[in-house]
Amino acid sequence: MTESWPAPAKLNRFLHVTGRRPDGYHSLQTVFQFLGMHDLLRFDITADGRIARAQPLAGVPDERDLSVRAARLLQQAAGGTTQGAIIHLDKHLPLGGGLGGGSSDAATTLLVLNRMWGLELDLDRLAELGLQLGADVPVFVRGHAAWGEGVGELLTPVELPEDWMVVLVPPVSVSTAEVFAQFDQEDHLTPASPPIRIRGFHAGQGRNDLEPVVRRLYPEVDKALTWLGKFGDARMTGSGACLFLPVESEARGRAVLAECPPPLASGFVARAMNRHPVHQRLYGN
Repeated sequence: MTESWPAPAKLNRFLHVTGRRPDGYHSLQTVFQFLGMHDLLRFDITADGRIARAQPLAGVPDERDLSVRAARLLQQAAGGTTQGAIIHLDKHLPLGGGLGGGSSDAATTLLVLNRMWGLELDLDRLAELGLQLGADVPVFVRGHAAWGEGVGELLTPVELPEDWMVVLVPPVSVSTAEVFAQFDQEDHLTPASPPIRIRGFHAGQGRNDLEPVVRRLYPEVDKALTWLGKFGDARMTGSGACLFLPVESEARGRAVLAECPPPLASGFVARAMNRHPVHQRLYGN
């Protein structure tokens, strides 16, 4: 059997929308950190250039599958390689949850196929390719917890406590496009945050500016966040729907999760990580 490669989840430890750019995208400030929960990918290399999934992914056609798109983009950037891949994806991260599952799948595909195809593209080039697929892909490609600006692609590595996290998954898939559109319409209710500095984040500044919008649009998220907030500083990651709470130990996390009423949310306990596990295997760092 071919080797399996992890595509870890990420958390946005905070997320400020600091304005809107001329190209229509929003300028952001955030801190990304990885989680010890992941999808798994395997790649069977083909000699005929064919790229395809081994199995269909419910609700995601091939042309929208970020791992397939990443492989095809890498193939084009390689300038005529005859190699391809059959992509096996064991999906564990929720769709529409704000954990970056699709972006992480794409990044792992870029990193691993770059090595398996013998292309030797550097991380700067792989991050450029990743940005064409989504704003969250570069942080997974670069492989380190990071302070992010721009649309999330301007990255400065940071060292954070690798806390245990309780993560709740409300029974809803959030549309990022809908959330940002509503945020723009409701800017009198949820105004853009002023920029902060990294030291401000370390001093406790920062919130998720999209959280009030998501709570209004998705009652399931509101209920789950209200419940989790009873145990500490619970927050939403990304544009939702997933929620997280730092806790002092795995045992405490499991105790909190055990109290969660099943209709409210499912969930898991995982450790936050500053380094991407694929980077540790490929580059030793």
